[in-house]
Amino acid sequence: MDKKNDSTECFQFQDDIYGQLACIESAMGSSFKVQADTVKVIFLIFCASLVFLMQAGFAMVCAGCVRKKNVQNTMLKNLLDVCGSSIAFYFFGYAFAFGGDPGKKSFIGNSKFFMLGMADESGIEYAHWLFQFTFAATSATIVAGTVAERCQMNAYLLYSMMLTGFVYPVVVHNIWSPSGILSSSSPDPYLGVGMIDFAGSGVVHVTGGITALVSTLLLGPRKGRFHDDEGNKLQEPKTFPGHSKSLQMLGAFLLWFGWFG
Repeated sequence: MDKKNDSTECFQFQDDIYGQLACIESAMGSSFKVQADTVKVIFLIFCASLVFLMQAGFAMVCAGCVRKKNVQNTMLKNLLDVCGSSIAFYFFGYAFAFGGDPGKKSFIGNSKFFMLGMADESGIEYAHWLFQFTFAATSATIVAGTVAERCQMNAYLLYSMMLTGFVYPVVVHNIWSPSGILSSSSPDPYLGVGMIDFAGSGVVHVTGGITALVSTLLLGPRKGRFHDDEGNKLQEPKTFPGHSKSLQMLGAFLLWFGWFG
C-alpha cells in the first residue's frame, strides 16, 4: 500500500513525460522491465495518436473558415503538412532535435539522421520518434490558417519541410533534449533550473505562432479585402465569412480532444 502511494506521489510531481514514464517503471518493479517497456511504448503511441488527431481538427477549422471555392486547396495544404513534415523529420529533423551527446551541451543535434543509431530493442525510442513527429507536424499546421487563400502550394510544402526539418528541431533541442542549452534535464541546467515546457506551449505553439505572424506580414491580406481590383482603397474592409460553422465547431472539438495527448 505504501509502495502504491509512493508511486502515485512520484507521478504527480513529475514535470515531463520522461519522469512520468520512470514512475510507471518504478511502480511495476525491475522484475517486470519488459512489461514496463511495453507500457511505455503503448503510452507514447496513444499520446501520439491523440496529438495526430489535431491534424484533422486543424483541417476542419480551416475548411470551415474559408470560402467554399478554397476548401479543396486548404484541405490539401493540411495534408501536405503531414507529408512534408514526416519526410523532413525522418531525414534530419529528429537528429537535429535529439541527436548529440547527452552529457555535452550543444545548439543543435548531430546524430541519428535517417533514424540511424537508434538501437533500441524495446522500441521506446521509435515510439518517441512518432510522438515527437506529431508535435512537429502540429507546429507546422498552426500556420495553415494564417496563409489560407493566399499561398501557393509548392511554397507551402517547402515551408513545411523547412520548419519541421530545421527551425522547429533547433528549438526542441535547446529545450527538450538533455544536451540542450536551456534544457531542465541537462546535467548542468541553465541558471540551475533550465526551461520546463511540458505540453509544448513554447516549443510548439510559440514557434508556430511566430512563424504564422511572419508569414502573414510577408503575404499581406487577401485580394479584395481592403482594396478593389484597380487598387483603390475600399471605404470599409470587405468581409470573407467562412462557409461552414459546423466544420468550425467539429474542428474545435477535435483539437480539444487531441490536446489531451
